[in-house]
Amino acid sequence: MKKTNTRILIVILIIFSVITLSSCNKNKDNLTNEEIRIGIAWRADTDSEFYTNVVRAIKEAGGTPVLLAQVYPNNYTLKNNSLAENYTDKQGILKLEYANEVKNLASNKSNAADVVSKVYAVVFTGGEDISPTLLRSPEPWHGIEEEKDYNATRDVSDYLTLAYCLEKDIPMMGMCRGMQMLSVVSGATIIQDIPTFFSEKAVKYDYTHRNQTQPGQYRDYAPHKVNLTKKKSLLYSIVSADSIEGAPSWHHQCVGSVENTPLIVSGQTNTNGINIIEAVERPDKTFCIGLQFHPEAAMVKYLDKKDNASKFMNYNQALLFFKELVRQAKLKKNNR
Repeated sequence: MKKTNTRILIVILIIFSVITLSSCNKNKDNLTNEEIRIGIAWRADTDSEFYTNVVRAIKEAGGTPVLLAQVYPNNYTLKNNSLAENYTDKQGILKLEYANEVKNLASNKSNAADVVSKVYAVVFTGGEDISPTLLRSPEPWHGIEEEKDYNATRDVSDYLTLAYCLEKDIPMMGMCRGMQMLSVVSGATIIQDIPTFFSEKAVKYDYTHRNQTQPGQYRDYAPHKVNLTKKKSLLYSIVSADSIEGAPSWHHQCVGSVENTPLIVSGQTNTNGINIIEAVERPDKTFCIGLQFHPEAAMVKYLDKKDNASKFMNYNQALLFFKELVRQAKLKKNNR
């Protein structure tokens, strides 16, 4: 009788152990998903759809979005998270002396390491024009009053955060301004105003990349086709297609040339015979891609059941970008 009871007890213990182990593994999987933290480079205006759409897209892909703290040189003076007035010119552009300092700043001379330490990948979102003083060959501002939109405080934070991600090979993806900042840090040129660029070439511009302002109306994204230029690229590995239909676009600036930089062009749009760069990558890094369009905007169109959602790239294709970012973040986490 005792022997029988012992056997029964052993069987019960085995069953209990299996159930407990299964439960632990399940909880571990859930915890792992929760811990795939994707940093979103600092910005003060977290009510902007350029930010909120990215938050939603990361969550849809199974990641946990984290707004990163502001990054700045250790010796800079800030007031309410903004650079003091002496750092910028009357246009709001970062003054050349400080731009040169930022471009040459060693990573241990800022708080970048602390800010990025608890995430496994970083997204750089859309927004303002980048101070042209940060270009490898600095330029004056474009001179168009109605297009004057600079944020030198964010420029400094984005530049140093992105430079640190490149230095430490942290997976990253940039959209619109984010792609342009990746290109600026990598040494590319920037076309400061696309309509002006077309005008100077005596070519008609049809506002393919950003809708013209309609007084009193919401200025929506402009959908257009992006052609993939390299099959051996991150972009092609993500979408597995020769083109992307209905890429949501909102920009009046773009990358001009990646010549003599580590960047490659993996996507472009032909507008009236002129190629505009739509995607760049850094093959020397594990996962580093810039998109001039906004896949997160397409996702939100479908999530919110917008009437014009069908004009844009489909939800599943847009989601692929963030799924791959989360996958790369998991790999980074496991390798730390």
